[in-house]
Amino acid sequence: MKKHHYLIVDNETTMRGTVADFGAVVMTRQGEIVEQFAAMVEGEFGVHPLFYNPNAEASDFWSAQSAQRRAKGYRVMLARGDRVIASPAAIVRWLERVRGQYNPAVTAYNIGFDFGKCQNTGIDLGIFGSRFCLMKAAKATIGQTEEYAEFCHARGLITPTGRLSTTADSMARFVAGDDLAPEPHTALEDARDYEAVILAYMLRTLTRKKLLALG
Repeated sequence: MKKHHYLIVDNETTMRGTVADFGAVVMTRQGEIVEQFAAMVEGEFGVHPLFYNPNAEASDFWSAQSAQRRAKGYRVMLARGDRVIASPAAIVRWLERVRGQYNPAVTAYNIGFDFGKCQNTGIDLGIFGSRFCLMKAAKATIGQTEEYAEFCHARGLITPTGRLSTTADSMARFVAGDDLAPEPHTALEDARDYEAVILAYMLRTLTRKKLLALG
């Protein structure tokens, strides 16, 4: 019988709603990363602009100016080998191998978003038999504790509507500590260094069955 594995997927998108940066890690129940994959999507990155908010101030992370800086950063990653260029078909082949080798439950911090953008790009995440939303599960567990509420209030991690922040950045800081750098919003790094940390924390007390039910 195969051990339980989890596939955590993240992506950064273009202005036309497709994936420019695809990242994923395969993690054991004990939190060990056994595989990782990071690619700029052929036909998307460098062809269509990275997502930005046209109304954002120039200093905002999601501004048009920031999108240009992020694109330059990705080109640096490609040059030093931190990313490869891969077609959607090549990414699907990797996913198919992962399915056959590990039979993981697939998750993402906002699974509806990631599934949709991947579908727009020809990357089929529906090949996996089990899936759950990591954000929904984290909100229902970590987000309901007094410790997390105290953590958020002490650091001003409160939304404009007065709710506790439930971003992956906030949740991962709660788990890993305040020394954790701000989430970089690059696919592999977000999946590996933030979302995997959150999932490993929840797996200390939750079964796979419970996680699937929550998300």
